[in-house]
Amino acid sequence: MTTQESFKRRVRERMVRTGERYAAARRHLLSSPASEASGWVSAPELSDERVREATGLGWDEWVARIDAGPGRSASHPDIVAWVTERADFSGWWVQTVTVGYERITGIRLPGQMPDGTFTVSRSKLLDADRATVRARLLEDGGPDTLVPGLTLSPRSRPGVMRPRFALTESGPDGDLDHGVLLLSTDAVDDRCRLTVTHEKIANPAEAEQWKKFWAEWLTTLAEAER
Repeated sequence: MTTQESFKRRVRERMVRTGERYAAARRHLLSSPASEASGWVSAPELSDERVREATGLGWDEWVARIDAGPGRSASHPDIVAWVTERADFSGWWVQTVTVGYERITGIRLPGQMPDGTFTVSRSKLLDADRATVRARLLEDGGPDTLVPGLTLSPRSRPGVMRPRFALTESGPDGDLDHGVLLLSTDAVDDRCRLTVTHEKIANPAEAEQWKKFWAEWLTTLAEAER
């Protein structure tokens, strides 16, 4: 039985068990985490069913194959190169398989990038249109006025869709480097979804602190727009 036929069989089995329509049962299987996995340090972003449908193998099979290939001491680029040589799928899925393997085996912690730093992201739907939000973030005194105590220095050209900023804080021994901030604004009807992506965070403890900080910051900003 092919991978696609096996997945369809599982969808039909769930339809019988739950009474769901085909689309709902399929969507659930594609989005559900692979909770049956044992010995995983952390779960990958995508479900076992979804990675199997796209690549022909599930997570445990990929772990076994990469373990037998470059192994857990290999660098991220080496694993990517090894998977690429054996893949008949896109580079996006090569990266997904590699990062998933690193998450499962503990080589990479959740939110950790190939360079060892961490990235967190938070978003909020604001009761203002996109032009108003961008003007407040980028023109009306700039983002420094909205993030007290922190300095945001532009790292991208004026007018770009997703501006980037170096994030620093003044300290007794000089400026403290807090990484890079990326601001994204997306129109949702007559409102705007603002997404804050904070990159180059030094460690997971700081990543958790910044995750809470930006969630609270977005909530305060959303309340001010009402």
